[in-house]
Amino acid sequence: MTHHDHSSSFTPAAASSLVQCTGLHFAWPDGTTVFDGLTTAFAPGRTGLVGLNGAGKSTLLKLITGALTPGAGTVRTSGEVGYLPQNLTLDTGLRVDEALGIRRVRAALHAIEAGEVAEEHFAAVQDDWDVEERAGATLESLGLPSALDATVGELSGGESVLLRLAALLLRRPEVLLLDEPTNNLDLHARRRLHRAVDSWPGVLVLAGHDRELLERVDQIAELRSGSLTWYGGALSAYEEVLAAQQEAARRKVRTAEADLRRQERELADAQVVLARRRRYGQKMWDTKREPKAIMAQRKRQAQVSAGKHRLLHEGRLADARERLDEAARSVREDDEVRIELPSTAVPPGREVCTVRELVLPYTGARVPGGLSVHGPERIGLLGRNGAGKSTLLRILAGELPPVSGVSGVQVPVRHLPQRLDILDEELSVAQNVARFAPGATDNAIRARLARFLFRGARADQRVGTLSGGERFRAALAALMLAEPAPQLLLLDEPTNNLDASGVARLTTALAAYRGALLVASHDLDFLAGLGLTRWLLLDGELRPTSEEEVRARLD
Repeated sequence: MTHHDHSSSFTPAAASSLVQCTGLHFAWPDGTTVFDGLTTAFAPGRTGLVGLNGAGKSTLLKLITGALTPGAGTVRTSGEVGYLPQNLTLDTGLRVDEALGIRRVRAALHAIEAGEVAEEHFAAVQDDWDVEERAGATLESLGLPSALDATVGELSGGESVLLRLAALLLRRPEVLLLDEPTNNLDLHARRRLHRAVDSWPGVLVLAGHDRELLERVDQIAELRSGSLTWYGGALSAYEEVLAAQQEAARRKVRTAEADLRRQERELADAQVVLARRRRYGQKMWDTKREPKAIMAQRKRQAQVSAGKHRLLHEGRLADARERLDEAARSVREDDEVRIELPSTAVPPGREVCTVRELVLPYTGARVPGGLSVHGPERIGLLGRNGAGKSTLLRILAGELPPVSGVSGVQVPVRHLPQRLDILDEELSVAQNVARFAPGATDNAIRARLARFLFRGARADQRVGTLSGGERFRAALAALMLAEPAPQLLLLDEPTNNLDASGVARLTTALAAYRGALLVASHDLDFLAGLGLTRWLLLDGELRPTSEEEVRARLD
C-alpha cells in the first residue's frame, strides 16, 4: 500500500493523474518481492523518485513503460510515455536521424522537394514540415552537432544519452520518465539537461541522485521497502523533513532506552524485596511462632502476591522492550561499506605509473611531456564528454594501445569501467569475486563480501538481477578483493549509478584504500571529498588544474 507523509501537504492528485498504478505486485524470478500491492499516481509536474540502490526505482519505471509486467495490479497511462533508461546502448552504425525517429519523414520531405508527388510522401510528413528545423534546434539546445546524417558512432557515451533525450523531446510525450539521466554527462551537458527539465510541461518522473537535478522538482517520492512516501518541495525540503523525523525518532529511542533501564531497575529492586520477604517467611516457619495452618495460608498468599508482582514488572519490562524496538525501527541505519585493505599500501616515494608523450586514439588528445604517479596519490581526471578520459584510463590499464608514446605501470592495476562489464551476468556475486581471487576460500570471500553489504543469501544473488548501485558495489568488491591486491585503482565515473548514500559509502570505502587512485568523474563534490592530491583536465591536452578553476569555468 502507498503511504503518504503526514508532515507534508502534498499528495498526488489521482483525478488529474496521467499515470496511475493500482495494487501492483512484482517479484523477480528468484522470488525476491519488489512491490506487494503498491498503489500510487503521478500527476503533471516534476517528481523526483529517490530511494536506496536496489529499492526498485528502475523497476517501477519499467512497469510504467510496460517493459516489465506486474504479477498483479494495473498501470494506466494517459497519452504517450517517453523513457530514458539508465543503461543506454545505441547501435554505433545508426544514423542520427534514425535515432531521432525522423528518418522516414525526412526522406519523404526530400522526395517532395525533388518534385515527387506520391500520396505516401505526404502521408509520411503529415503536418511535420518543419521537422528538420525542430530537430536541429533540439540538438543545438542540448549542445549536440545538428548533423542529421552523422552516425551514433561519432558521438561519445554522454552525447548518445543526450541524443536519446533529444529524440524524446522531439516526440513531446505527455509522460517523460528519466532514469539516472545525468549518468555519463559532463558538467556542461548536465546544465543543458537541467534547462530541458525546467521547461518540461507534462508529467516528468526523475529517478536519480543528482542533487542539482533533484532541486528542480516539485515533489519527492521516496521508495522504501516497497512503499512510496510523498514529500512536497525539492530535495533539500525533503531532507529537512527527513532530518527532523529522524531526530524525533532518535529522541524516541533515547526515551525508550531510559524507560527500559528504569523498568529493569524496578524489576531488580522488586526481586530484592521479594527475596527478603521469602527469607522472613522461612524464618517464621522455622521458628514456628504461629500456628502451622495460618503460616501455610500466609505463605500461599505471599507466593500469589509475589507472582503477581513479578508478572507486573515483567509485563512492564516487555512493554518497554517493545516500545524500544518500535522506536528503533523508525530510525534509519543505512549500512556503510567497511573494508580494510592493508595489502594495497604503496610507499610514498614509489613510482606507480609513467606515461610519456602519449597521443590518444579516437580524439587525438595528447599528454605532452609526461605524467608520473608516485605512492598513494589521489588524482581527479576531468574533461568534457568525448575528451578521451575513458580512453586514457584504458591505456593505463593496458587494455588499449596509444597512437604513439609510452605508458608503463609498475604495480598491480585494476580498472573499473563505466559500463561495469567486468562482471559475468549469469554468475552470483560470490562467484564473480572468486574469478578475481581464485586462491581465496569460499568462506574468506563471503566474509569479505559481508563488508560490502552482501551478507548471507545476498552474496548468492545473480549479478543480472542487481540494481545499478548493487552492481557497482559488486564490481568494486571484485576489484578490491582481487589477487594480487590492486595498488593502482582506475575508476571511470564511479558515482553514475549511486544514490547519495551510495556515494557516501564509496567515499568511505576509498578512504580505506591505501594505493594510488585515478578517478575520472564529473561529480565535483565527490572528487573534493576524496582528498585529491592533484586535479588534471583533459581538453585536447592533459594539464594540471584545480577545483576552483573547474568551478569557475562552469559559472
